[in-house]
This record gives sequence, structure tokens and C-alpha cells, in this order.
Amino acid sequence: MEAVEKKRILVIEDEVHIADGIQLNLTLQGYGVSIARDGIDGLEQWRSWKPDLIVLDIMLPMIDGFSILKTIRQEDEKIPVLILSARGDTKDKVKGLRYGVDDYLSKPFDLEEFLLRVARLIRKKGWYEGPRSEKNGGHTLFKGDAYSFGENHIDFITFKANCVAGEIILTEQEVTLLKIFIANKGKPLSREMLLNAGWGYSSDTTTRTVDNFIVRFRKYFEKKPKKPVYFMSRRSVGYIFDHE
Repeated sequence: MEAVEKKRILVIEDEVHIADGIQLNLTLQGYGVSIARDGIDGLEQWRSWKPDLIVLDIMLPMIDGFSILKTIRQEDEKIPVLILSARGDTKDKVKGLRYGVDDYLSKPFDLEEFLLRVARLIRKKGWYEGPRSEKNGGHTLFKGDAYSFGENHIDFITFKANCVAGEIILTEQEVTLLKIFIANKGKPLSREMLLNAGWGYSSDTTTRTVDNFIVRFRKYFEKKPKKPVYFMSRRSVGYIFDHE
């Protein structure tokens, strides 16, 4: 009965000592952990085991980590993925973001930081701790438990959205960006501000990650995604969320 409640974490890592160390420490934290030693096994376990989180190395036998991430995102936009790699330069981080990674940690890494990032990615509560928090990276967040606009209703406790696209389970990153938009209703927000607030990257980081999330929001919440009335573009600025 206890095992059923465990969150499942799939670690796709070919270095045995690193994989075994991660498995031990995650198991001690109460997670269920499975190890894949190469890309093919990683994809097979992802499909069959259905983990709650994937810890992914980039340099892997058979199929590299970026190809795995790209394949996963073609079928599942929701599952959180944490890249754990010795390749920590900005180019690889931007590539990971472009392919849809949720977090990126370079090797060698601090164990406590790794465990905190894992806990943050898989927890089912809101981005911030408790209903009184107001800031994320210095940016204001919506503080309520729920929000409605048009035919759409978002429950920030359960991460569920009942919207024109049906019932959607939102990711943590989606919830964070939605809270920023709602808190700044009617105000134009730049891609750089959204990128910095949502992912902690500086304004000189160039990526279409924010644009991809806007595409998702339009699919979820707009009756006509190609003619949005809620999540609108502002040329040379970024995006604005508004409604009557």
C-alpha cells in the first residue's frame, strides 16, 4: 500500500556510480526509483513505467538525452524533466529549454540542491509555499487558489484547468506563468521578463520557450487559438493577458 503512494522517478544515466548514488538518495527520500543505462531503455521505461519525473543525462549510449527529450515532448508535454549533465554551457541549456526541459543542473552537483529541485518539480502544490507568498524571483504572483475568465476556470491547488479544450492538468511552469500573467492583467510583459521570472535566466538568454508556452495557453483557453482574445501578442514587446 505504501509503495502505491510513492512518486516514481526514472533516472536515465549511464555512469553507474552516479546512477547508483542518485537511486540511493532518492530512495531514502521515499521515492520509487528506476534506472535506465541507455537511451533506448530510457524511452521504453518511460512508456511502460509511467514515472512522475525523469532525471536525464545528455551523453548516453544508443540515443542521446536531447533526442530523448524531444521524443518525450512530442507525446507528453506534462511530465517534468530534469537534465543532469556535465555539459553545462549556455548553448546546451538553451537547447534543453527549447526542447521543453523543466530544469537543468550541471555535474558535479550539490546533493541537497538536487533533492530540492526534484521535490520542487514533482510536488503537486503551487509554485510558492503557502497562500501568502507574493513573489517569484522578484515578480508578483497571483495569490488566489482559483481564477476564472471567459469559459475557463483554473484551480491552483489541484493544478487542474477546466477550459475550452476540456480538463487540463497544468505543469508547474505553466502555473507559474499563469500566475504572473493574472497578477499583471492588462500589462504588456516582455519575453525576457517572463523568461527570467519563470526559469531564472537572465535577459540576454534567447529562446522561444516563452512563445511555446503561449501556444499551449492559446490551445487550452482560446476558442480560436489563431485569433486570441486573452493571450495576445504585442509587437516588439511580448505578450499581454487581459479579459473583461
